[in-house]
Amino acid sequence: MQSKASDVEGYLTEVPQERRAVLDRLRQLCREELAGFDEVMAYGMPAYERDGASEIAFASQKQYISFYLMRGDVREAFGERLAGQDMGKGCLRFRRPESVDFDLLRDLLKATAARPGKIC
Repeated sequence: MQSKASDVEGYLTEVPQERRAVLDRLRQLCREELAGFDEVMAYGMPAYERDGASEIAFASQKQYISFYLMRGDVREAFGERLAGQDMGKGCLRFRRPESVDFDLLRDLLKATAARPGKIC
C-alpha cells in the first residue's frame, strides 16, 4: 500500500484494522531502538533515516506486512536467522500479522542503530 499520507500517524489510520495493532507495535519498536533517527514518510511508507538516508522502513502491502532492511551488512550478519524467513533482497515479509517476529526485528533494529553502514 503506497500511501499519500504526510506523516506516519496518517499512514497508520489508513491501514486495515486487523493490521493496525501490529504496525503500531512495530512503529514503537523502531522509535525505541533507533535513537537519533528521523521518522519520515518515504516512498509512501514509514521510514527511519540517519543523516538523510533511509535505513529501515515498513509497510502494509496487499498480501503481507513488509519490513525493509536497507543495510546489507546487517542482513549478512543475521544470515542464519534470516535464512528461514520469507525475504526478498531487502524486504522481510510477514503474511499474517500474528507471524511478525518482534524479537528478530528488535535485534535487527539494534544492529542497525549500533553503527552507520552502507545503504544498498
